[in-house]
Amino acid sequence: MPYFDAASAAPLHPVARQALLASLDEGWADPARLYREGRRARLLLDAAREAAAEAVGCRPDELVFTPSGTRAVHAGVSGALAGRRRAGNRLVVSAVEHSSVLHAAEAHAAAGGTVAEVPVDRSGAVDAAAFAAALDGGTALACLQSANHEVGTGQPVAEVAEACRGLGVPLLVDAAQSLGWGPVEGGWSLLAASAHKWGGPAGVGLLAVRKGVRFAPQGPSDERESGRAPGFENLPAIVAAAASLRAVRAEAEAEGARLRVLVDRIRARVPELVPDVEVVGDPVRRLPHLVTFSCLYVDGETLLHELDREGFSVSSGSSCTSSTLTPSHVLRAMGVLSEGNVRVSLPAGTAAEDVDRFLDVLPGVVAGVRERLGAPASPAAAPAAGPGSLVVDALGRRCPIPVIELAKVIGDVPVGGTVTVLADDEAARLDIPAWCEMRGQEYVGEGDAPEGGRAYVVRRVS
Repeated sequence: MPYFDAASAAPLHPVARQALLASLDEGWADPARLYREGRRARLLLDAAREAAAEAVGCRPDELVFTPSGTRAVHAGVSGALAGRRRAGNRLVVSAVEHSSVLHAAEAHAAAGGTVAEVPVDRSGAVDAAAFAAALDGGTALACLQSANHEVGTGQPVAEVAEACRGLGVPLLVDAAQSLGWGPVEGGWSLLAASAHKWGGPAGVGLLAVRKGVRFAPQGPSDERESGRAPGFENLPAIVAAAASLRAVRAEAEAEGARLRVLVDRIRARVPELVPDVEVVGDPVRRLPHLVTFSCLYVDGETLLHELDREGFSVSSGSSCTSSTLTPSHVLRAMGVLSEGNVRVSLPAGTAAEDVDRFLDVLPGVVAGVRERLGAPASPAAAPAAGPGSLVVDALGRRCPIPVIELAKVIGDVPVGGTVTVLADDEAARLDIPAWCEMRGQEYVGEGDAPEGGRAYVVRRVS
């Protein structure tokens, strides 16, 4: 069964498995102790730190291991903000940061701090000049991911880091998705990553803090990991994480080039095979193994279940697969279609035959889901005469029903006429304008609906 969700968690690398099993026998003792077993454990921990630091591009004494990538982000954000509290309380982040960064920003705001979100373009990238403009003398910390978790778009880290350096503002980089493919370029100040993203075991993160960065760890601490990650180290997992990072980096250039070809095939073929699809993310400046696309008139959760039934494990940023029933914050910030969203992220070793079979299966799966939902097969022809405006009541109905109902009736109004869709699904704010752009219709705007929810107005222009 092809596993196409490496961006969530990559399969355990063979080197990680070997290192994990070996270190269970050799690395079980307390590395802080001076007796023989403790010294042996300490040697393993030091070697793992050196290997990880080499991959990151920092000094070994600048890097600590944490219980997860999320903990690394939270410790990095809180420690840097506390260390620079005299400089100010402003935190600058991009609108598409990982939820761990945004949750840390929410906590900072709740404690009285200021948070500024820098918008992104339709590809999911921030503009380096706009990010620099968001910085000021009261900025304590800036955060920018190296590559987006959902759509794979690479960010201008080096340019933003240069702008931050000019103002004396430290930059924290979430490198979870990209570190296995190569070091993060530019003069970053702090970096966080997570081992299960590159084929290491879950439960290991890393946090690098450059020398000279003011940093004050928050919460109770102890003598371990420089006081930045308290508690007994999971040494076997740490050793496996560092060993697998070194291994995947040795393979990264060749495997990245091979997977990029497969992803380019998906990016090109999906719009040819499936009508009404939007492929999102930067086509060039991106991770080599990841592609995301959204399908009109499709329930994302059903689509993923049907692909799973066909033997493909993929994920989604769609509102329909979220427990909160709200659109992905990344897709919302990009202003792209959210319904029927599919993220394909290929693990190392993915066979071209598996990608070809995915492309063979996908059109039928999408067509089947659309048929069950009653989606229109094609735009309706213009009527000889008809009302100048229509109202579609889709209140209480979830994605993609409001868009399907809009598509069904747009042909019932003359060119210049309008359709008003009443909807209380948050996804409609993204998906109705996206439908207009894909169908060449005019999105007029939105307002309050008399019965609650929102009223989205579309004018027919063709």
